Amino acid sequence: MANPVLNNFAEQERVLDSEPMTVNGTIQITAFLGILVVAAAAFAWSRYTLGYMDLAMMLTAGGLIVGFILAMIIAFTRIKYLIPVYAVCEGLFLGGISATFESSYPGIVSQAVAGTFAALFSMLILYRTNVIRCSDKFRSVIFIATFSIAAVYLVNFIGSFFGLQVPLLNSSSNAGIAISAVICIIAAFNLIIDFDFIERGAQNLLPKDMEWYGAFGLMVTIVWLYMEILRLLAKFQDRR
Repeated sequence: MANPVLNNFAEQERVLDSEPMTVNGTIQITAFLGILVVAAAAFAWSRYTLGYMDLAMMLTAGGLIVGFILAMIIAFTRIKYLIPVYAVCEGLFLGGISATFESSYPGIVSQAVAGTFAALFSMLILYRTNVIRCSDKFRSVIFIATFSIAAVYLVNFIGSFFGLQVPLLNSSSNAGIAISAVICIIAAFNLIIDFDFIERGAQNLLPKDMEWYGAFGLMVTIVWLYMEILRLLAKFQDRR
């Protein structure tokens, strides 16, 4: 499965002795996590705009680091009680980084939010109408592409400590913009994987707690997609 935080639990045996996972339940949890993300982001953003720069930077960095650690723990343990905490951490990170981008490129955050929701609903429509089928081949291709991107970002992160960067990854050239556009497309295609996981999980009557895991995987993809769209829009702004 392409999303690194989702394993192929949708193929497990049906649960006969407990309430099963449902699509509506997963949607409700996703909405709840979204509210936590927005609330935390608004708080971090307000610290930035009010001039508490040290606090804003601490919240942004802390949200990124703790959020990443929690994501790894949740991915391997599926502890649902950590998922709301993860959402808050991601909100703090997104609020701080968004405020930073907004100060350099006025109006960019609203454009990125609109682009993220447009991609989300477009992928949902394409999935529901079977225009894009989540076949094993599709999952394999997106899986490979996603982990390749993750590897490039890891190399770039490590190289930054030595003053080195992956060529074109942060460039505003035509090639750099094309690379960001491809990454956005791959991130959007991961939504198809998430939708398929949630639907198959409900069909196979997985445990109720898997609704949290499905919502978590979907939230991870949405956050990644938002950040990539934000980066892409910034590159377009730099070309002006």
